[in-house]
Amino acid sequence: MKIVDLSIAIESGLPSDPPDYIPHIEYQNHKDTVSDMLAYFGEATLDDLPEGNGWAVEFIRLSTHAGTHIDAPYHYYPTMNEGERAWTVDEVPLEWFYGSAVVVNFKDKPDGYKVESTDFEEYFKKINYNLKPGDIVLVNTGASKYWGTKEYLSKGCGMTKAATLWLVEQGVRVVGTDAWSWDRPLPLIAKEFNETRNKDIIWEGHRAGAEKAYCHIEKLTNLDALPIIGSQFFCFPVKIKNASAGWIRAIAFVED
Repeated sequence: MKIVDLSIAIESGLPSDPPDYIPHIEYQNHKDTVSDMLAYFGEATLDDLPEGNGWAVEFIRLSTHAGTHIDAPYHYYPTMNEGERAWTVDEVPLEWFYGSAVVVNFKDKPDGYKVESTDFEEYFKKINYNLKPGDIVLVNTGASKYWGTKEYLSKGCGMTKAATLWLVEQGVRVVGTDAWSWDRPLPLIAKEFNETRNKDIIWEGHRAGAEKAYCHIEKLTNLDALPIIGSQFFCFPVKIKNASAGWIRAIAFVED
């Protein structure tokens, strides 16, 4: 049995998020914090610290949607299941966050491709697999290789509302992608909207959660390291009160 890490690292200043969403990390090393540390220990002086070392600490400014994270139904809309109050990330049942992974290889789809329910149906027929309730579907778009660059924001295919609802109707409660968004890349949706004025394409994959509750993971990586079926996936989020999302350390257990 081996553990496969499927999370990107949260880093400071990478251009793979929109400017207002780029994380900023302030690192303080063992010398930077000496005065702060001494303030906690009465009359202690620098000589009382081994080799004059304080502690290391970091201060981080980021959104709950930075790095590999899971979105709760509240992110998509105020309500879920056609009228119920939408769950925040601290309210989603913990049982949702682990299960059998099913990897969908859509790396052959062009950037901005609209994944429909028929694409999923054809794929599962091809691999001779019937989805089970509780399966976690992970879509490999190929976008993750662009992480760390601005191009990441425009890479990968994305799921339509109909495709998302189809997965949920099969008993799937959690899905994921290695792209920036579960939807198609937002710059490409914006371009299409400007040309068509079709409001139904705006964030349609996410909006599916207003009809049927589900969670999705964004910014996964290393999906090529997983078998199509047979691995066990875990994605427990940090418990943030009333939040729309939570950071996760996504991992999978894979048989050697």
